[in-house]
Amino acid sequence: MTHVSRREFLERSMFATAALTLAKSPRLFAADDNGAANAGQKLRVAVVGVKGRGGSHIEGFGSREDCEIAALVDVDETIINQRADAIEQKYGKRPAVYSDMRKCFEDKTIDIASIATPNHWHSLAAIWAIQAGKDVYVEKPVSHNVSEGRRVVEAARKYNKIVQTGTQSRSNPGMREAIAFLHGGGIGDVKLARGLCYKPRGSIGPKGNYDVPASVDYDLWSGPAEIKPLSRKSLHYDWHWMWDYGNGDLGNQGIHQMDIARWGLNEMNLGESIVSYGGRFGYEDAGETANTQVSIHNFANGKRLVFEVRGLKTEKYMDAGVGVIFKGSEGYLVVPSYHGGVVLDKDGKPTGKTFEGGSDKFHFANFINAVRSRKYTDLNADILDGHLSSALCHVGNISYRLGTPSAISEIITKFQGDAEALDTLDRFQLHLRDNKVDPETTKITLGPKLTLTTSEEFAGAHSPEANRMLTREYRAPFVVPQTKDL
Repeated sequence: MTHVSRREFLERSMFATAALTLAKSPRLFAADDNGAANAGQKLRVAVVGVKGRGGSHIEGFGSREDCEIAALVDVDETIINQRADAIEQKYGKRPAVYSDMRKCFEDKTIDIASIATPNHWHSLAAIWAIQAGKDVYVEKPVSHNVSEGRRVVEAARKYNKIVQTGTQSRSNPGMREAIAFLHGGGIGDVKLARGLCYKPRGSIGPKGNYDVPASVDYDLWSGPAEIKPLSRKSLHYDWHWMWDYGNGDLGNQGIHQMDIARWGLNEMNLGESIVSYGGRFGYEDAGETANTQVSIHNFANGKRLVFEVRGLKTEKYMDAGVGVIFKGSEGYLVVPSYHGGVVLDKDGKPTGKTFEGGSDKFHFANFINAVRSRKYTDLNADILDGHLSSALCHVGNISYRLGTPSAISEIITKFQGDAEALDTLDRFQLHLRDNKVDPETTKITLGPKLTLTTSEEFAGAHSPEANRMLTREYRAPFVVPQTKDL
């Protein structure tokens, strides 16, 4: 193994005095019998999934003086070695590399697993890491379905592990100030949050039978999912638009805005009902998920969360494209970014009140602080918040996937008497027309209105088929355990 020089280590360390006393120790981080981190000792991090967002995890932890990237896990041999080479060049020490995360988790000197795999791996990877004694930073959405997200929460609590969700807006000072202002009555009584994922996405190419890159272990890549022929041109990233692996843009970009919306509404449940409609419009390609979708979540006391996904070219709404709009009795809070917002009066005019400030570093720092304190309540985005916000995306997709092709007139009839839903539907139609899709002649998938219970299940009509979609058929041995087996 290649080691940095003593001088270089001390220059990097935030705790030079502590480093001197620990210089002879084979491990720079240790926990006491209660799992409490010893201040001043380095945390050894394994990044699981190193392409795309995984690079941000490497930078987020690697740039900290109290952490080191000790291991990488990825099923693509080419990509993982490129990352390992870059880490060695930048930090002077090459991390261990693994294709199978289970082998990595056997290393008892690894303190943290930072997970940035495709969505269908998030929950199982987190659970395996927790069971192996690691604290976990897991990307959004924390789950591929509702049930497995709840299992991660249960595992975190059972094993007393710190599990942070990768919704970094929760730690950005500007966003925290904006939500505190909202909760303090800054715009009066808030009954509506509108999440926006207006993010143009082009075609991913025709459906076909493509070769898996030779550098990829496709069995491990598939993991919990059935092994199927690669039906899209790109294995990487475009999995977001395939139901077996991703959750569409609702669970990709949209999960950030869904989380902010639920946070602002101050709701800690999945609501009372959900209905969703939309489709994949504007082109035909290998993608399966909706690129244009509206989900309407109803909560108790008349609160409502309306979420709009637009993957075709679109104008902003109230100066927000990817963002959240809160409507209160005394005005609006428009959140057009990850780190702040602007307050409008009841007529939609700026009041001069704004919030701004933040970056990824705040979220990684918050996680490390909680790892040190051993208090999950210190987390800004505890796994429970991650589960609830992810599950809201999932139940919207369940309604959509249970839907049937419908004429626009049928959808209008369904929402008669609901002014907010009809206004949203009017803008939905205008958006389609702007992209040369005629809503009068195009069939739109209209999902059933599903009733939710406090146990995160469905009740009433359509509940048998809807409840089956709360989980999936897992491929052994990549099986998310039931509660009793955690």
